[in-house]
Amino acid sequence: MSAALAFVVTCEHAGNRIPARYRGCFADQHEALESHRGYDRGALRMARDLAHRFDAALFYSTVSRMLVDLNRSPGHRRLHAPAVLALPAATRREICATYYAPFRAQAEQAIERAIARGQRVVHVSSHSFTPVLDGAVRTADVGLLYDPQRRGERVLCRRWQAELAARRPALRVRRNYPYTGKSDGFAAFLRRRYPAEHYVGIELEINQRIVRQGGRAWAQLREAILASLAAALGVLA
Repeated sequence: MSAALAFVVTCEHAGNRIPARYRGCFADQHEALESHRGYDRGALRMARDLAHRFDAALFYSTVSRMLVDLNRSPGHRRLHAPAVLALPAATRREICATYYAPFRAQAEQAIERAIARGQRVVHVSSHSFTPVLDGAVRTADVGLLYDPQRRGERVLCRRWQAELAARRPALRVRRNYPYTGKSDGFAAFLRRRYPAEHYVGIELEINQRIVRQGGRAWAQLREAILASLAAALGVLA
């Protein structure tokens, strides 16, 4: 990787842990916590692989998104699950101060240090998505989310998609699917803080069908993602 680039990897939904003091709120929600509502299965493994391959700073949280969603802006209606919304406002502020604010601050500080060194930051936010949502089958294996108005993000995702297709032609790789890159999220927030020449933010989405399949299929997908991204980075030179 070029010395002009610095990598930051985040995983906002790495686990489904509920700290002991809040477990009473989720006593009847074990099934939800084990589902995509609770966390992004496989996302942390992918994040760790990315961080290792690209010598990146890695920031992740194993606290469930149902307690507080680190990929949502303050005030967003899905920042907390309904069980947490029913708690006093002071308790919700405590949750945000303990789990949300430190995660975001640490990632932002890493980005700012790299920019201060004269580097351009490539931030990959690692996620996964459920194969079926509300009865609709998702028609992708990998999604690359970005802001089409930011040239660096646009050209990187196009090349990344092409490099993945060259290595694994059977993979269904879609851009800005199953969500749009401009939707509320940590990367969208960071784009408002840092200009395009300093910050490139991509959300990587992997179909949990492959994660659950495990074994060779899951390992080969991770390796293809890493190799294709390494090959695609030249467009940012």
